[in-house]
Amino acid sequence: MTPPLVFVDTPVFLYTADERDMHKQALARQWVRWCWSERTGRISTQVLNELYHNAITRFRARMPVQQARTQVRNLRQWQPPHLDTFTIDGAWALQDRHALGYWEALIVASAQQQGCRYLLSEDLPHQQRFESVQVINPFRVRPDELPLDDER
Repeated sequence: MTPPLVFVDTPVFLYTADERDMHKQALARQWVRWCWSERTGRISTQVLNELYHNAITRFRARMPVQQARTQVRNLRQWQPPHLDTFTIDGAWALQDRHALGYWEALIVASAQQQGCRYLLSEDLPHQQRFESVQVINPFRVRPDELPLDDER
């Protein structure tokens, strides 16, 4: 039984450093640890860029620039693909079909491109399905509650 591929949206990473909501911080950390240990985490270059920008602007006192850069460098191990025309065209199709904003559509298209079954996001409706990708709010579901790929 193989754990499903999970695309992690930027806010999940930001919550790992956000001490204003300890409950969300604990759940975000649990998800990120699980993705690392199971080698199921996927991201995009968009996520890396948003993470870096938000980390150094929102958490400057707690996360210096060098620490944010280290976190981004570490996440490069998840090998985010380069943004290509196929992903952009997919985002436009999702934008038109589901009335999504462009940046959200680009996240969903990136998850689809990488074969992810789930997209961890609180910015999209929990359990919404976009073709092969289902949105999971990481603050409503824990990693051990996900069905494995052969339990579909």
